[in-house]
Amino acid sequence: MNHTAASGSIYFFGTCLADMAFPQAGMAAMRLLKGLGVEVIFPPEQGCCGQPAYNSGFPDEARAVALRQVEIFSRRDIPVVVPSGSCAGMLKHHYPRLFAEHPRYFDVAAFSGRVFEFGDYLANVLKASFTDIGPPVTVTWHSSCHALRETGATAAAKALLGQLTNVTLVELVREHECCGFGGTFAVKRPEVSAAMVLDKVEDIRATGASQVLSSDCGCLLNITGAMERQGMAVQGRHLAEFLWERTHA
Repeated sequence: MNHTAASGSIYFFGTCLADMAFPQAGMAAMRLLKGLGVEVIFPPEQGCCGQPAYNSGFPDEARAVALRQVEIFSRRDIPVVVPSGSCAGMLKHHYPRLFAEHPRYFDVAAFSGRVFEFGDYLANVLKASFTDIGPPVTVTWHSSCHALRETGATAAAKALLGQLTNVTLVELVREHECCGFGGTFAVKRPEVSAAMVLDKVEDIRATGASQVLSSDCGCLLNITGAMERQGMAVQGRHLAEFLWERTHA
């Protein structure tokens, strides 16, 4: 059984990679929120957060994309929950910087103030608690750079995992290191990116875990691809998908 000390309505920002590569993660996140008594609103016209354009040096294009999201997610004054530390970091921290000298700054800042990373919202806003009904399993956790350094959501994710009595979490030795994805970085610097993800994969292998968990689909895409090429029998799972499966029959 799952419990929550709060409920209400939220917007769900699905992210591009959850939509295209990990739809099960987005669906699991929404199911968990609904199970905790939250009304989940998914605006179908939502799109990219603008991070690829922003990181590639196209601020005008990034602002155009960002303003569209601000307008879509500002029809109601409710939280915006994002199952990605990377996208949440863009929406929450980089939007105000992107619009610092723009006439719409205050609209954007108000929007950014309503943004929450998924695990952070579960643990620190909803005060969610979960009962583990799954078999014993050993996992490890990969924190994306943005979750670790921008949204500060890593502690929340680990606190949620700590509620699962049959789950053993083995920490990565080099958890603070990037997996090498970095969005467009992996395309611009493929050799460097490939070397970085191999370091991450070896760190995962050393834990003996059967699953590596994360709250960022971009990292999961990179890490699971590298593990598959290495012939490793380790699953990559989003936090939401893992929580859903561990707490629902």
